[in-house]
Amino acid sequence: MELYITSLNSGSNGNCYYVGNAEEAVLVDAGISCRETERRMARLGLSMSKVKAIFVSHEHSDHIRGIEVLAKKHSLPVYITHDTERFSRLNLSSVQTIPFRAYEPVQVGALSVTAFPKFHDAADPHSFIVSCQGVKVGVFTDIGAPCDHVIAHFQQCHAAILEANYCETMLQNGHYPYHLKRRISGNKGHLSNKQALTLFTGYKPSFMSHLLLGHLSKENNCPKLVAELFARHADGTEIVVASRYAETPVYTVRSSGFTSTAPIAKPVAAAVSVSTQLSLF
Repeated sequence: MELYITSLNSGSNGNCYYVGNAEEAVLVDAGISCRETERRMARLGLSMSKVKAIFVSHEHSDHIRGIEVLAKKHSLPVYITHDTERFSRLNLSSVQTIPFRAYEPVQVGALSVTAFPKFHDAADPHSFIVSCQGVKVGVFTDIGAPCDHVIAHFQQCHAAILEANYCETMLQNGHYPYHLKRRISGNKGHLSNKQALTLFTGYKPSFMSHLLLGHLSKENNCPKLVAELFARHADGTEIVVASRYAETPVYTVRSSGFTSTAPIAKPVAAAVSVSTQLSLF
C-alpha cells in the first residue's frame, strides 16, 4: 500500500496538506482559497474528486480561511471539534460538520485518520496521523512544545510534516515586540528549528523515509538554513522544506521506502498576499 503526500501551502499565509491513497484523500486544514487549492492540485495531477473530507487542526485563520467555499463547492464533510468550530467564526451551516475525538480513528474509505491533542494557543488544537494498511503519515504543525503525544506519534511515522517555525537567534534579534516573541517561543506557540531538530534526531524511526518541514516564519526563519540544518542529520530520510508560496511535489510513501513523483508543471513561487490571522506568526 502507498500513501501520497504534498504540502499545498505551508506558512502563516495559509496551510493545507494532502494525504491520500489511489482512491481517496483527505485535506488537513484548508487555509488557502478554494481556487488556489484547485489550481495547485491540478498542477500536481491530483483530482479534487478523490478528496473525501477536510480535517481541521484549530481555528486560526491561516488554517481555515478556504474551508467554507471549498467544502460547499465539493460537498466535503468537515471534521472539526465543537470548540474549534465555535471559535472559528466559520459559517458551516450549508456543509456537513462532524465532530471528532482524540484517539478515536475516523475511517475515510481505506484511510484511517486519528487526532491527538497538542500544545497551541487555540481552543481545542489537534495534530493528525493518517494511515492506510500500515503506512502512516503525521501532520505536526502549530505546536508549542514536543509533548509525549507528539513524540509517541512521531515515532510511528513513515513520513511526517513537521513544523520548524523559527530560528531562535533570528526571533530574538528581530523586530517583533517582546510579548509576541514570548508568545511564539512559549509552550503554546510554535516549534523552533532547534526543537524540531531535537525531535527528529531523538525520535525518528529508522523507517521514516521522508520529512517535510513546514510553517516556516517569513520574518524569523530561512528555508536554506532549515534545509542545511536537517540535511546534516538526515540519515537516509529525504528532507524537503515546504514553501509558503507554492506546492511541493507529490511524494509516494511506502512502508519500505518512498519515491517522489514529479508534478505536471514545476511549481512557480508566486507572490501571495498575507491576510491578518489570529495567531500572527
